[in-house]
Amino acid sequence: MNIKKYVLVLVGVLLLCANTIFSQSDYNLLNAQTPEDIGKVPEHLKEANNEQPLSYGYVDDRDILWSKVVWEHIDLNERINLPLYYPIDSTYIESSRKSLFYTLLKGVKSGEIKEVYDDSFFRSKLTLNEINQKLTRIDTSDYAYELLNEGQTNIKDYVDEVSIKSEDIDGYRIKGIWYFDKRQGDMRYRILALAPMAPDVQVLGREDLQMEESLPLFWVYYPSARKVLHKGTAFNEKNNRSPISFDKILNARRFSSIILREENLYGNRSVADYIRGNSFLQVLESERIKENIRDKEIDMWNY
Repeated sequence: MNIKKYVLVLVGVLLLCANTIFSQSDYNLLNAQTPEDIGKVPEHLKEANNEQPLSYGYVDDRDILWSKVVWEHIDLNERINLPLYYPIDSTYIESSRKSLFYTLLKGVKSGEIKEVYDDSFFRSKLTLNEINQKLTRIDTSDYAYELLNEGQTNIKDYVDEVSIKSEDIDGYRIKGIWYFDKRQGDMRYRILALAPMAPDVQVLGREDLQMEESLPLFWVYYPSARKVLHKGTAFNEKNNRSPISFDKILNARRFSSIILREENLYGNRSVADYIRGNSFLQVLESERIKENIRDKEIDMWNY
C-alpha cells in the first residue's frame, strides 16, 4: 500500500509540474481582475525574477589595502572557454542563445552599450561608424569600376561585403583589477574592460595577403555592458535547463586565461616585451604573476 501511495503522490507531482509548464495561459488566473490579466506575470514577481545583474557593492578607496591591474587573454580554443564562443550559427537553435560576440555587438549597435573605446585606457571613444569600419570591408571588382565609368549605378552584383562574424572571434582580452578589501577581509576581482579578438578585416579571407595575428576590435567598459551580458545566456553543459548568463561567467571567472601584462614600473610593459621569442617562458611568467597575486592575500593576514 505504501508503494501505491508513493506512486500516486509522484504522479500528482508530475501532473502539477506539467500543468505549471504547459498551461502558462492560466497563469495568474485566481488573481486576475480582468480577462486581459490572465497569463500576465504580477509586478511583484517581475521584481523577484532577477532581471537585473547583481549590483557591485560600494568599495571605499580607503578600504583597499593593495591592488593590481592585469590584462589577460581568453583563448576560445580551450574547452572551458567554448561557452563564450558558441553558438556561431543560431539558425537552428532557440533565439535566446547567442554567442558572447553577437550579444556584445547587438548591444553596441542598439545603443544599450555606449561606452566603447579604441584602447583599454578609455582615451579614445569610438562612434558606431568607426566600429562598423573595423568590422566590415567592401570589395569592389574591376568590372564594377568599369560600369561606374560608363555611368551605370546598379553594381551591387559585383560588390562583395566581408564582415567579421562570431566564427572569426578567436579570443577575448580582459582588463581587471585584483584588490584586497580590508572591510571584507579578502581578495577580490573586478572586470574593467572587455575586447573581442579577431583578424584584421582588411586581410580576412584574402589569400594574397598574409594573415596577421588577431587584434582587439574594440574595448567595452565592462560595468556599462553588464545589463546586456546578463540577458545573454550561454549553454550550461551540467544542466541544460539552467543556462548561465555571460555576466555570471565572467564575474565568477569561469574561464581559463593567461596574463599578458600587469601594472609595473616600466610603463606597464607586457610579458612579451621582456621575455622575447620563448612562449614557454612567457607562460611560466604569467603563472608567476598569478601566484604572487594569490599569495598576497595570505601575506596580508600574516602582516
